[in-house]
Amino acid sequence: MTASTDAWGPRRLVRAAVGLTLGAVTAVVEMALLAVAALLMAYSLAFSRGQRTVPTVVADAARAATELERRRLRRFHGEDRAVRYGPLKALAYLVLRVPVGLLGGVILIMVVYGAVIGTALAVSWWITGDYMDGIPPSPLIVIYTVLLGSVLLFLAVQGLVGVVALERTVARRCLGPSPLEAYERRIAQLSVTRAEVVDAVDDERRRIERDLHDGVQQRLVALGMLIGRARRAGDAERSAELLRQAHEESQRALEDLREVTWRVYPTALDREGLRAALETVAERSALPVTIDYDVPGRVPHAVETAAYFVVCEAVTNAAKHSGALRVRVEVTASATLVGVRIEDDGGGGADPGGGGLAGLARRVAALDGTFDVDSPPGGPTVITAELPCG
Repeated sequence: MTASTDAWGPRRLVRAAVGLTLGAVTAVVEMALLAVAALLMAYSLAFSRGQRTVPTVVADAARAATELERRRLRRFHGEDRAVRYGPLKALAYLVLRVPVGLLGGVILIMVVYGAVIGTALAVSWWITGDYMDGIPPSPLIVIYTVLLGSVLLFLAVQGLVGVVALERTVARRCLGPSPLEAYERRIAQLSVTRAEVVDAVDDERRRIERDLHDGVQQRLVALGMLIGRARRAGDAERSAELLRQAHEESQRALEDLREVTWRVYPTALDREGLRAALETVAERSALPVTIDYDVPGRVPHAVETAAYFVVCEAVTNAAKHSGALRVRVEVTASATLVGVRIEDDGGGGADPGGGGLAGLARRVAALDGTFDVDSPPGGPTVITAELPCG
């Protein structure tokens, strides 16, 4: 995840400085480790009859140092990607990251030196009166010093940010998958996603069949029986009563049919967009639903559809199973993502592997999105989805 400029606040700068300080220390240790490793590998190559093997002690040391660096990157620099690497990749990573770590240490030393000089200069001007270099604090000198110090501080901060980015890039390039491996993983992921989409469509068809069989079909059977009884009734008053019941049953069958078609796909989603469709979900819900919608304009149709079904299924589950009293829905958008968050105040314990939630996960995965369910016992249940729209 690439950090924006706004994300670099004081707290993150301090955390990055601590991470770079530790990185400079480990770089010195790793430089010594690499020197010893080079000697051991040269010895091993000389006496291994041409077989290019990495000595076990070198491989174990390289892996241990690399894991230490990964924990540092994860803790202080937010780099937490799944990687697979062997001893050679670990050694290559250490060879490249040692100069980066030392560079970070040099920049930090310059920052500390500048802070010490600036403090000493201020003390000599306004506290002790013992001017540094015999230069009194005239207004022009003060302005010049402040401007120069500000520029140097800005360059130092940019240097720290750049070293952090370089640390993360080196880790990704050295420890991450090769382009061929990345393509193979992507192909495997797309194959799994395609199969899951097919399964999700089949599940949806079965659900529609159950809704029609258990709802609309039963209503129509009852309607046919009422009309048949009305035709056979010899009493006009009895026949009129049966026809009235048949008319009411036809209205209920029509409502059930509308409910099924609305659950299959709401027409409001095409006509008026995601916001109107979600407002319909809130109106039809048995629970109070608050919607916080912050998406300017329309997003791609597939994204709107996936976001709608995520909200619809989550609200339905909350009403049926959670014992919640209210539900809050938040829909936000950035330049490349639409985020959906549904939270209820129910008892929790939702199973992400259940039919409905698992189907939503497959639907979101088909768009290369992410889907997460956080539902500890006692609640609350929070369902989040991020859908790429760029």
